[in-house]
Amino acid sequence: MGNSTVRAADGTGAPQRARGGGLAVFSVAFALWITMAGTTAPTPLYPLYGQEFGFTPFAVTVVFAVYALGVVLGLLAFGRLSDQIGRRPVLVAATLLSVCAAVIFLLAQSLTALLVARVVSGFAAALVTGAATASLTERLGLHSRIRPATLALFANMGGLACGTLLAGIMADLAPSPLRTPWVVMLALAAIGTVGVIVNGESSTHRSGFSPQFQPLHVPAEIRSDFLRSAMAAGAGFAVLGVLTAVTGLFLGTVLHESSHSLTGLVVFIAFACTALGQLLVRTVRPTTALPAACLGLIVAAGLIAAAMATSSLAPLLVGAAVNGLATGIAVGHGLGSITTRSAPEHRGASVSTFFAILYSMLAVPAIGVGVLIRETSLRPAGETFSAAVAALSLGVLLSLVRTGRKAT
Repeated sequence: MGNSTVRAADGTGAPQRARGGGLAVFSVAFALWITMAGTTAPTPLYPLYGQEFGFTPFAVTVVFAVYALGVVLGLLAFGRLSDQIGRRPVLVAATLLSVCAAVIFLLAQSLTALLVARVVSGFAAALVTGAATASLTERLGLHSRIRPATLALFANMGGLACGTLLAGIMADLAPSPLRTPWVVMLALAAIGTVGVIVNGESSTHRSGFSPQFQPLHVPAEIRSDFLRSAMAAGAGFAVLGVLTAVTGLFLGTVLHESSHSLTGLVVFIAFACTALGQLLVRTVRPTTALPAACLGLIVAAGLIAAAMATSSLAPLLVGAAVNGLATGIAVGHGLGSITTRSAPEHRGASVSTFFAILYSMLAVPAIGVGVLIRETSLRPAGETFSAAVAALSLGVLLSLVRTGRKAT
């Protein structure tokens, strides 16, 4: 889950020839993968942190949400940094921040430390996504058999999916479940840092550092499609956020499943299917992509509500998969519209605005669910949240139907 605006190294907008060999490409992809893996590694550990530090499910949702807020601030403050100072310095900074986050988690003795670690993770994710995708484009070149955007997608979403699964497995098998996952993440992030240091710079043009916030911009020429795509994808991101924040709580308190690997598996499925959905959007007609995504989100919300109502694992697993596919399709459709139909001079700001909306939707509903859990309990909170997601997706779908009727 990340954005990038890739410019040619000479500033002309034309794709450049490949720069760097296979090891350099691997180092950038690995840096992206491990940085994103570190952002989801805490997911299966939240119930353990709650027991260790004595905080509530609401606090868990806040710990998760500050990560997304960190990403939004990072995108707005540093979205253009790799264009200004180069890809390598930004990749080094991102992986070092990932190292710092792992160290803070490893040494954490309080809720405050977890909050700080999550903010640091958010900044790392914001820095790495654009810089890594730009670097992969420059290193692979125009005629590569591997599409840079596809490799970046798999590294990004693969990291998000694998981080939670690996941490869950290690938490189940390791003698120190709150320490071992972070020792491994720390070692891998350090390897990622060394990799991007030794493999050099891929960009030959740098504009020079000028601190400024990335301006938000909703492209007027595709405003309706942009907002519908953002709302649909945002609904899916809201589900991803809630799954990431409270799946461990649901499995432990409702299903009485103590396996941290199972928590990791649920979130792994959600993110892996999100990546698959972004690939599938290329095979779907543009006019049907967003309606299909909305229908999928409604079905997923119903399945997750059914899981809550019946205390069943199967609907949760299927709902996570369907939500991921629908979210990926909505994200792919929105990005496709921005990159092909919006004014070139505003594409960077438009992409940043799109992802600022998505990450806000990742954070705010998770906190809302935490408040509902505190006031009621997990099950009614989950059912209320599912109904809200379904209603938002249905609203987008109805607006598409009305627009289609007017067009005919």
